[in-house]
Amino acid sequence: MYDWNDLRYFLELSRQGKLVRAAARLQVDHTTVSRRIGALEKELDVRLFDKSPRGYQLTDAGLRLLPLAERIETESNRLYQDIAGKDTRLGGTVRVAAPEALGSQVIARHVTGFRREHPGIEIELVAETRRMSLSKREADIAISFSRPESGRLVAWKLCDYRLRLYGARDYLAGYPAIESIDDLADHGFVTYIDDLIEMPELRFFDATVKNARVVFRSTNVSAQYNAILDGIGLGLVHCFMAQAEPRLQVILPQEVSVERAYWLVVHEDLRAVARVDAVCKFLTRILGRNPALMMGAQDGAARG
Repeated sequence: MYDWNDLRYFLELSRQGKLVRAAARLQVDHTTVSRRIGALEKELDVRLFDKSPRGYQLTDAGLRLLPLAERIETESNRLYQDIAGKDTRLGGTVRVAAPEALGSQVIARHVTGFRREHPGIEIELVAETRRMSLSKREADIAISFSRPESGRLVAWKLCDYRLRLYGARDYLAGYPAIESIDDLADHGFVTYIDDLIEMPELRFFDATVKNARVVFRSTNVSAQYNAILDGIGLGLVHCFMAQAEPRLQVILPQEVSVERAYWLVVHEDLRAVARVDAVCKFLTRILGRNPALMMGAQDGAARG
């Protein structure tokens, strides 16, 4: 029978990816972590990690063990709370894959409050440029543009959000007022690189602005935003990025508007893990409580 305590070492190495970091979290020497992982692999007669220049990565057997070990950890914490009557501090790393704009402009601005509530949990925020696999543990939580249609996944809608057409005020001052869709023909536009868009939900530009003359493209939302701010042309921008920027002006808010939604997705094996649940609740709270930020002013006049 394997030593249950070895699962602590397995979990920490799976979260940290490096012996030294796992050892620091466990307050032991890195050779102890290596020895305990070796003992666990010997008792289970499987290899749990592959070592690479990037660190330790879970094998298929390790991926199968991970949710079971997480469940044991959760029940152990619950036992300590219920029987001993003591609170346990949640700890560990939670990797969140989120669209770049949402991660940098909304989630990152609220992590301080989360850290005050859960100082032992480290959030890793990954800018999502492609669909990440939760089953392969590329992330613990994903924020997606749609509900997944298959897989052992749990999902719920976080919020709606809106993009509107914006331009820099200094740029617009050099042109006649834009009063109709036809007036957009005199302007250049900023958008994504067509053949590098992996997610169909991001293919909204051509359907929204017809026959646009594109002057700058980027896969990076921040690059698009800064180019628009610099006055190269007009572009569709998330309201939560643009509406508080006094140098930008919303254009034709009634005629040009794109509405989308964000969904939280987590693997069902991790849904009940305490540290993952804490981050799920945090994301649900901050994104669901401020529709005015995510959707912008109702008529767009506030920035017009």
